[in-house]
Amino acid sequence: MKRVPQHEILDSDEVGPELAAETLRDLRWVNRWCGGVRTTTDLLRRAMRARNLRTASVLEVAAGDGYSIAEATRRLRAERLQIEVLCLDRRMLPPQANCCERVVEGDALALPFPPESFDFVSCGLFVHHLAPAQGIQFLNGALAVARHAVLMNDLRRSRLHLALVYAGWPLFRSPISRIDGAMSVRQAYTPRELREIMQQSRATSSELRTGFLFRMAAIAWK
Repeated sequence: MKRVPQHEILDSDEVGPELAAETLRDLRWVNRWCGGVRTTTDLLRRAMRARNLRTASVLEVAAGDGYSIAEATRRLRAERLQIEVLCLDRRMLPPQANCCERVVEGDALALPFPPESFDFVSCGLFVHHLAPAQGIQFLNGALAVARHAVLMNDLRRSRLHLALVYAGWPLFRSPISRIDGAMSVRQAYTPRELREIMQQSRATSSELRTGFLFRMAAIAWK
């Protein structure tokens, strides 16, 4: 199945706040039950254990409403792993719609932070929005801001995954969720493609695992 770059509707500034909030509620459901929170939790746990950290600072890029990273940090708190998160997105949500306690507006491809400002830079369902050259640009910028690694939670492209998205359309409240869900799968990377992007970045090493319901969990080490 060939990758087909798309411009997802939720990325548009023309989407009204009510429809955007409804779509983000659908995404919370997807991340809770279809592997998003689990994948982010596993990535943070693996990275912190690899660097023998009990506390860590994390920049969550393209955070949306911050649901996955907030849930992951809550789960890891039960394992006595303390994580301080700053969420970055290109547009600010109303406080009542945001799961992040600390939020900043900014461009993921031009992160407004000094070198090594955070232990880790993390993102969920973001990399598939980028062309390969942009993916390398993002990784290099994120690696500069991170002290240890960049953590990526994203989708795997496959025909079966696309079929499951279409089968799940009745579960979505927002029409944007139905359209964008299919677009996301069509432009998602395969594990081989994402490995190639990491290999072309400034990462000294990288690792990638596939997981529940067509998720990929990748770490690019500084």
